[in-house]
Amino acid sequence: MPEASPGKWHLGHVSWFFETMILARRMDYVPVAPELNAVFNSYYEALGARVERGDRGLMTRPSLAAVMAYREEIDRRMEVRLTEGLEEGLERYLFDLGLNHEQQHQELFVMDMLNLMSRSPLEPAAYDVEPRTSAVQARRDGWVGFESGLTEIGAQERSFAFDNERPAHKVWLEPFSLAADLTRNADWIAFMEDGGYRRPELWLSDGWARVKAEDWTAPLYWREEEGGWSVMTLAGRRPVDPSAPVRHVSFYEADAFARWSGRRLPTEAEWEHAARSDPEAFANLTSEVWQWTASAYAPYPGFIPTEGTAAEYNGKFMANQMVLRGGAFATPEGHARVSYRNFYYPHQRWMFAGVRLAADGAQAADGDAHDAFRREMIEGLSHRPRSLSPKWFYDAEGSRLFEEITRLPEYYPTRQEAALLRRVAPEWAKRFGPAAVLVELGSGASEKTRIVLEAASNLAAYVPIDISSTALTAAAERIRADYPGLKVLPVVGDFEHLRPPPDEAGGGRRIGFFPGSTIGNLTPEAAAALLRSAREVLGEGGLFILGVDLVKSPEVLVAAYDDAQGVTAAFNRNLLVRANRELGMDFAPEAFEHVAVWNAGRSRIEMHLRASRSMTVHLDKLAFHLGQGETIHTESSRKFDEAAVKVLAEAAGWSLAAFEISEAPSVALALLVA
Repeated sequence: MPEASPGKWHLGHVSWFFETMILARRMDYVPVAPELNAVFNSYYEALGARVERGDRGLMTRPSLAAVMAYREEIDRRMEVRLTEGLEEGLERYLFDLGLNHEQQHQELFVMDMLNLMSRSPLEPAAYDVEPRTSAVQARRDGWVGFESGLTEIGAQERSFAFDNERPAHKVWLEPFSLAADLTRNADWIAFMEDGGYRRPELWLSDGWARVKAEDWTAPLYWREEEGGWSVMTLAGRRPVDPSAPVRHVSFYEADAFARWSGRRLPTEAEWEHAARSDPEAFANLTSEVWQWTASAYAPYPGFIPTEGTAAEYNGKFMANQMVLRGGAFATPEGHARVSYRNFYYPHQRWMFAGVRLAADGAQAADGDAHDAFRREMIEGLSHRPRSLSPKWFYDAEGSRLFEEITRLPEYYPTRQEAALLRRVAPEWAKRFGPAAVLVELGSGASEKTRIVLEAASNLAAYVPIDISSTALTAAAERIRADYPGLKVLPVVGDFEHLRPPPDEAGGGRRIGFFPGSTIGNLTPEAAAALLRSAREVLGEGGLFILGVDLVKSPEVLVAAYDDAQGVTAAFNRNLLVRANRELGMDFAPEAFEHVAVWNAGRSRIEMHLRASRSMTVHLDKLAFHLGQGETIHTESSRKFDEAAVKVLAEAAGWSLAAFEISEAPSVALALLVA
C-alpha cells in the first residue's frame, strides 16, 4: 500500500505525536520505548530515521498488544502532565494540535482500511452498513451566484486552526456561481460513457499521462459488472448508487470532468466565501466528500509555520499539491471548519474526495432548471419504484392543462379554496400589521394572491417564489401593473430551499402564503422540513397561511385526479412529452396509462404512469428498461384533517391559530403563528 498505512501504525503514531511534541519538551524526559521512534515517526526530518510509508505494512513488530500497551502508557503520562498544567502559548497549541492530529488519523484509518480491503480478492466488509453520523442531505438543485468584491478568507485568532489556515487575508473575487450540489455517480457515468477517460482534450498533460500509465477508466474501487458498475465500500462491494455523490476521484479526474461539463473547479477562496456567505444554500457542504479546488496548496501571505518540530506539520508540503475544502462522511464530527485546507497530490484517489462545480458569473435559472430536470430524471428512473417530482409538470403546456383541470366539475380544490380564502382573508389580514411582507411559495400565476392583496392593502412588499422564471416574470409584471404601490420582488427558486426575502422588502412582519394544497405533494419529512425552514426564514412573530385538502370519500378524490374528459391523463403524460423535448428522451407517451389511486394507509391520492408494454427509454447514452405494467410514480397528494395539520405545524415550531373549513367537498386554510 504505497499511500496507506496499517491500522496499528496509526494507533501508535498518534500517541507518539503527544510524546514527542509535548512530553519530550522537558529536558529530563525518558522515552517509553526509544526504538519505536523510527517506527512511528511519519515525516519529521528533525527527529531522525523513519520507516517509509510504503514499507509500514511490512513491519510485523511491534505487535498490536505492544502498540496498545504503548498507547496506555502515553495516556497515563499525558494525564499526569495535564494535571500539572500546560504552559500557555505554544504548549497549549501543541496539545490542541495533537487532538486535531488524532482526528485526522481517525479518518485516515478508515481510508487506509478501505484501501487494504480493496486489495483482497475476498472483498471483505468492515461493516454491515457504512458508518456515518448523518444521512446524505437532500439535493438543493441549481447554482448559487455571488457578486464580485473583496472578501476575507482564512482562520481568525479566536479558536484552534492549523497554521496553514492563517493569517486571514483579503482576496478579490470576480462574479461566480457554485453548484448547490455535489457531482453524483450518475453524472460521472455519463462522463465515462461519453468517452471521458479516452479523450485527451479534456485532460491536463500530467493527468492524461497518469490515465494512460495506470489505465484509469473509472473512479478508484469501481468495477464494471454484467449488470452495471459496482464499487468497493466499507460495507463490501456494492452496486454503484447513481444518486450518491461520486467519491475517490483525483484532481486530474475532477478537472477533466469539469471541462467536459463546460464548467470548472472553484478556487479555494470562492469555496470559502460561498460557505461563509450562504451555507444553507448548499447540500452536503462539509459532510460527504472533500471537494477539489483549482487552487494549488501554497502559503497564505504572511504565513508563519508553528515553532519548533511542528513546523514540519504543514509548511514543507506547500508544493505540487492541490487544496480540497469541505469535509467527508468519515471526518470526525466537529473537526472540519470553513477555513480548513486539506491537501493531496493531484493524482491521489484513495481519500474521500469528490467534486462541486463552479462557473464564471451567474448561471441562468433556466439552465439550472434544465440541469435539475435531467438529474432528477436520471435519479427517478434509476430507483425502484420509479418516480418523478410533480414540480416538472409545469411547462407551458402543463400549466395550460392544469388551468383546464381547475375548471373541471370533478376538480374541486381550486374553487373551494378560493371561495374560502375570500371569506377568511379580510379577518386574517388584520393580523398582518403595518409594512408586512407577503412571501408566496410556488406562486405560479399568482391568481389567489390577489385575494390576499385586496384584503391587505397596507402590504409593503410581495415576494413570489417559483421554479419557473418565465411564469414568475409574467405573474410579477401583472401584479406590478395592477398594484403600482406594492414592491414586487420575484425570486427564482425551489420553495423547498427557502432563503430570506431580499433586503429591500423591508422589516415588516413576514407572512408566508402556501395555498393550493401543494404541501400534500411533499413527503411528510419534506413537508416538516419546509415548515421548519419557513419558520426560520419568516422569523419570530411571522404568520403562515397554509392550504390543505381534507380526507373525504375515495370516490370523490379519485374522480378529481382522473376526470372523465381525460384532461388529467393528458397533464400526467405531458411530463413525458416535456422530457422528450427538453432532454432528448424517447418516451412513447401514448404507451402509458394514467392511473389515480387512493392509498388509505398513507392518506394520499397517487398518480402513476403505467407502461402498457415493455420498452427501453434513453437519456443521452443512459438506457432505462421498463417492463409491461411497471409504473412511474408522478405525484402524491396527501389529505389531512385538523389534528394532522396541528401535529405537523407544532413539530416545525408553529402554533395553529385558526383552522377554517370550506363547504363540501371540503378543503381547509390553516393560519400558523411563529
